Amino acid sequence: MIKKTLTIAGSDSSGGAGIQADLKTFQEFGTFGFCAITSVVTMDPDNNWSHHVTSMEPALVEQQLKTIFSGKPIDGLKTGMLGAIETIEIAARYIKKHQVKHVVIDPVMACKGSDELLQPENVETMKKLLLPLATIATPNLLEAKFLANVPTISSLDDMKQAAEKILELGPKTVVIKGGKALGTDKAIDVFYDGKEFTVLSENKIQTHNNHGAGCTFAAAITAGLTKGLSTEKAARQAKSFVTAAIKNGVDIYPYVGHIWHGAYNHAEKRIIDNN
Repeated sequence: MIKKTLTIAGSDSSGGAGIQADLKTFQEFGTFGFCAITSVVTMDPDNNWSHHVTSMEPALVEQQLKTIFSGKPIDGLKTGMLGAIETIEIAARYIKKHQVKHVVIDPVMACKGSDELLQPENVETMKKLLLPLATIATPNLLEAKFLANVPTISSLDDMKQAAEKILELGPKTVVIKGGKALGTDKAIDVFYDGKEFTVLSENKIQTHNNHGAGCTFAAAITAGLTKGLSTEKAARQAKSFVTAAIKNGVDIYPYVGHIWHGAYNHAEKRIIDNN
């Protein structure tokens, strides 16, 4: 039976991150993807590629979720950029009401290349309502800093300490995405299940084609969980999936390049025209 996966997140008009990344990833993992759009993110090439976020009315987000959950049960879901506090409340309510088994909370707080929080007031609501529902939370270094309430995260030890603090907020497991941000030749993530730390490491790829990597990582974990993988194995496979996607990234915009979601499965060879 084809597993059903849902993303509750923002739409990236550039096609690389957000819902676009999630649905592409769900498809590559052989799951049937649904989406509830919470916001639309655009970039302005006439203003130094600045980002603009337009949030959907929470009532419209709820209408989308009502449609999605009116069918057969959802096997797993992930959240991304959620926008309004009321939207966070709606997402939490639907997760609990429908007892979704696999829940990945990707606490998106900023756009690529920015250290400015998009909706600072949302952090406490995420902590209170969403993290306790998470099978796994997948913050990057910036997001982990705010969730763990620490001044900075700049080393592996910092990542481990932040993971411990975030786990206290309620998720069953945490993986902090260090990626290329640490000053090493490795792209490092830290997985923590409350008992032991597992370091997920790949050689760092020198490229600017990494747009959508974080969203894709969380979506890959979501799909892997619905296919029967343990949380740790789902995270390991997601790491391999994203690494292939970054290594085979494509140039789209001068601001940032995109990862190629089809790289892991060589999707570019999937259909051949025999005419």
